[in-house]
Amino acid sequence: MEFPPQQKPAGDGKIVYPPGVKEITDKISNDEMVKRLKMVVKTYMDMDQDSEEEKQQYLDLALHLASEFFLRNPNKDVRLLVACCLADIFRIYAPEAPYTSHDKLKDIFLFITRQLKGLEDTKSPQFNRYFYLLENLAWVKSYNICFELEDCNEIFIQLFKTLFSVINNSHNQKVQMHMMDLMSSIITEGDGVTQELLDTILINLIPAHKNLNKQAYDLAKTLLKRTVQTIETCIANFFNQVLVMGKSSVSDLSEHVFDLIQELFAIDPLLLTSVMPQLEFKLKSNDGEERLAVVRLLAKLFGAKDSELIQCVYFASHCLMNHPDLAKDLTEYLKVRSHDPEEAIRHDVIVTIINAGKKDLNLVNDQLLGFVRERTLDKRWRVRKEAMMGLAQLYKKYCLHHEAGKESAQKITWIKDKLLHIYYQNSIDDKLLVEKIFAQYMVPHSLDTEEKMKCLYYLYACLDTNAVKALNEMWKCQNMLRGLVRELLDLHKLPPVSAHAYTRNLPDAGKAQDFMKRFNQVLGEDEKLRIQLDTLISPTCSCKQAEICVREITRKLTFPKQPTNPFLEMVKFLLERIAPVHIDSEAISALVKLLNKSIEGTADDDEEGVTPDTAIRSGLELLKVLSFTHPTAFHSAETYESLLQCLKMEDDKVAEAAIQIFRNTGQKIETELQQIRSTLIPVLHQKAKRGTPHQAKQAVHCIHAIFNNKEVQLAQIFEPLSRSLNADVPEQLITPLVSLGHISMLAPDQFASPMKSIVANFIVKDLLMNDRSTGNKNGKLWSLDDEVSPEVLAKVQAIKLLVRWLLGMKNNQSKSANSTLRLLSAMLVSEGDLTEQKKISKSDMSRLRLAAGGAIMKLAQEPCYHDIITPEQFQLCGLVINDECYQVRQIFAQKLHLALAKLMLPLEYLAVFALCAKDPVKERRAHARQCLLKNITVRREYIKQNPLAQEKLVSLLPEYVVPFMIHLLAHDPDFTKPQEYDQLKDIKECLWFMLEVLMTKNENNSHAFLRKMVENIKQSKDAQCPDDVKATEKLYIVCDVALFVIANKSTACHLESPKDPVIPSKFYLIQDKDFKNDKDYLSAEMRQMLLTGKVRPGSSDDDTSAYESTEAGARENNENPVIKNDDGGKKVPPSSPLRPRALQSRTPDDPPRSYSHTDRSLSPNPLSRPTPSPPP
Repeated sequence: MEFPPQQKPAGDGKIVYPPGVKEITDKISNDEMVKRLKMVVKTYMDMDQDSEEEKQQYLDLALHLASEFFLRNPNKDVRLLVACCLADIFRIYAPEAPYTSHDKLKDIFLFITRQLKGLEDTKSPQFNRYFYLLENLAWVKSYNICFELEDCNEIFIQLFKTLFSVINNSHNQKVQMHMMDLMSSIITEGDGVTQELLDTILINLIPAHKNLNKQAYDLAKTLLKRTVQTIETCIANFFNQVLVMGKSSVSDLSEHVFDLIQELFAIDPLLLTSVMPQLEFKLKSNDGEERLAVVRLLAKLFGAKDSELIQCVYFASHCLMNHPDLAKDLTEYLKVRSHDPEEAIRHDVIVTIINAGKKDLNLVNDQLLGFVRERTLDKRWRVRKEAMMGLAQLYKKYCLHHEAGKESAQKITWIKDKLLHIYYQNSIDDKLLVEKIFAQYMVPHSLDTEEKMKCLYYLYACLDTNAVKALNEMWKCQNMLRGLVRELLDLHKLPPVSAHAYTRNLPDAGKAQDFMKRFNQVLGEDEKLRIQLDTLISPTCSCKQAEICVREITRKLTFPKQPTNPFLEMVKFLLERIAPVHIDSEAISALVKLLNKSIEGTADDDEEGVTPDTAIRSGLELLKVLSFTHPTAFHSAETYESLLQCLKMEDDKVAEAAIQIFRNTGQKIETELQQIRSTLIPVLHQKAKRGTPHQAKQAVHCIHAIFNNKEVQLAQIFEPLSRSLNADVPEQLITPLVSLGHISMLAPDQFASPMKSIVANFIVKDLLMNDRSTGNKNGKLWSLDDEVSPEVLAKVQAIKLLVRWLLGMKNNQSKSANSTLRLLSAMLVSEGDLTEQKKISKSDMSRLRLAAGGAIMKLAQEPCYHDIITPEQFQLCGLVINDECYQVRQIFAQKLHLALAKLMLPLEYLAVFALCAKDPVKERRAHARQCLLKNITVRREYIKQNPLAQEKLVSLLPEYVVPFMIHLLAHDPDFTKPQEYDQLKDIKECLWFMLEVLMTKNENNSHAFLRKMVENIKQSKDAQCPDDVKATEKLYIVCDVALFVIANKSTACHLESPKDPVIPSKFYLIQDKDFKNDKDYLSAEMRQMLLTGKVRPGSSDDDTSAYESTEAGARENNENPVIKNDDGGKKVPPSSPLRPRALQSRTPDDPPRSYSHTDRSLSPNPLSRPTPSPPP
């Protein structure tokens, strides 16, 4: 490549200096020269690569700075400043440097290399300039220009020697990183590495040098690891000449070859890919000492802790099987290898252990099985799959088939739980494999129905809670997918619908979308295929029919001439998920028979390791879950007769589950099973009147769901219960209140009027507004459920009744909702003691505050009530998340999260999570952040999947939570002194808690949108108290803190907003057009304190920039700029004057032009977080 011709300066060749800089010649003093050069450095530092006019204007100056006068200048400070200028010149003019003379370029780079020696002294006042010089050179890979010079090797050798000599333990990671970038680009982008250059690297590995400078050794080690693909051939050539050809003169390191081989093998065996065969040549040497030296070396290589080869792992299984006495030693060895960075080695460790376990479970101890258990969460799918399949095979062999007796089965009983827990992982591949393992290994679908259901019955009874939830979720997902396929069959003739809902349930969503489109096309063309698929997803499809359908569909889509058919594989994944291979009418009947045997005491419960009570309860829970996913399979007199027997059992949970099964499956009982109907009705009535609260709820819903004359049935329950209400006997009130509440919600037209009288005369006046008993004054903020007084439990149910009554009516014509909301607000204001007689205990007050907050939140889910909830009531509800009682905060946050995740609550309630930043318990803050992240993700996904959502962005887009958050924080009762640092710090942390999650990505320029939204709020007025000057000022102060946080988080926030944000009129009033609020409510000192926690000395009120540097000495005019060590010190902020403006504004999507492409960008400095206070 030829260098481009010398660039011609503009004008008449006279040197143009930056404004305020006088001519720099040899006639001025050194101090004056340093002063002028500093101003030149500042000018070049602020120039970016697109400043074409400035580049042409200062071209003469760039050439002048490379003159001999500067390159040979005796003054150290002058040389350093000139080097910084030259580095910036190379950055600005990249990829075409203004210097074209080979000799001049060589002089310049040797000059710059000499200046890098200043990096050695980190305590030097000029160290930051040396660091800046290094960073700039590494950033644009300036040294790569030298590849075109004939004697570039001299420059590179000098550079490498300099960097290896100056590095020491006082350097931070950034210095090491830039050194690494500089050297690795020369190795990887050049034509090769000469022996002399290789020697400058390898010499640092020799024991004598290694002990002399540990940091140089680490740098060389990291450099070799990074450049292994390029440098391996050069290393092989060196060892080939020395070991095979005997040319020891090629390098001064020839006498250290064995030491180097050992070190290189420890660094990365790939460095010696071509060298290991050369050692075999040396083993055949005639020189005995030479052979002995090679044997010693090989012994060290094989004996080193981290140097075993893959084959060693592979043969370990034979050692385990043939030499059990070596199990202890092999366990330690396999433990290390199970964490090996090489995927293939970790995979072989799993295979080794599983193979030995399949031969004899006694060969593998618990520790070895633990290694396999760990690998089920490996980052690589191949390793995870092998571990999961291996455990599944062991489970089937020893737990299902009992091939080694009960003792061996007990040893691995944890496998079933572990495998199902993996269903919680986000990867669809993991979920699909768990479903496959369940169908083939845990409950094999190939078994006959009775054996299969017995296996499922006792498996369900033995699972832990989380495994049960995972299994329930698996059936729920499969049922949902069957529903989607049913919709697809109904809609396939219509215009194509979105395939996203299907593809996210298949592996490789990108390809799955194309497959689903093709599958839809095939369905439209093949009527027989549609019939088979319709039969497969029919509620009445039996397991045997399902197998036939899957086989027929697969046969139709198989093409014999295609050895691999990705389309067929994807269809198989879909069919495996929707085919009912376990549950049909016959299977449910078999499960019910097993349940009857457990009830009668004739089952094999004890032999299976469960008690009869556990078997009955878990059996009912299993049937309850299946009643959601396979309701049609339950419709038989025999099944319902067994469930009626369960209703008569003393176990409350069993009866409750039985009622719920009737509710889910009994739609045809009234028309087809009259005998069951006549027996069931009185039982349901009895449960609704005198059962437990949960049984009462299910009984009322069951009557409403399955009987045609539900109005008559509900009236027969409502009337006696409403007449028997007696506040003096609160323990007998709870079930009636539950039943009455649910009846009024399910049949509002029938019971709205009588309920109004009950609410006014009994619920509010007689129950809620009276404290009949005195609570326990032990001072506890929370008590266990069984320790809560009956009166308080009745009051909690009374509050729930009010909510259910209103949710049934779904209108506010009688203004009942306003009255209820005022009552609930009063309960929150009085901290749960509505009567303020101080009879009620602290723990009972906590229960009532939680009930009141939850009630407002429940009403807010209904649009007609959300509209009448005032900002004050919203704030009272939100503040429950900062309640003094830990359990109240925890339960309220969970309810809030679940309602928001289902998109049932308005967006403003998401703002409540910002208050969690003040929670003193670290775990609560972490949980709240996870809830925030989940809810924001749900909303973003919903917007992407639903095109119509674009019309409702104001209520869906997560960024629109910011106005509600600002208003909520401005009215926080703790925010009383708006100019006090501690209170502003709390406000900043609450804002940061939300904004940190919102601003993780800058999608569609959302950072600018957030900034514009806050600015719009600052130009409005508080609708809650428009005439209150102090309240308005607090609102504006919170806005300024928000703008400050946004600006410190993002460098792109000052770009133009993609659209003008809308602010909610319920919370903000738009000011007149002439109104302009440009006042800054945060002083410079306050900004500095919010950013660093310290007052910046000498700060002025005029300096209000949110981008102010966190280091007082990091200004260009300061003689001693400071960059702290990363390890515990402060980072250089992105706006530091020591970083060129061109680099400050760069993002990963917009890398600087360089002499080679780079994709590294500088990340902003995170805001400080508060020190977590201890739990209460």
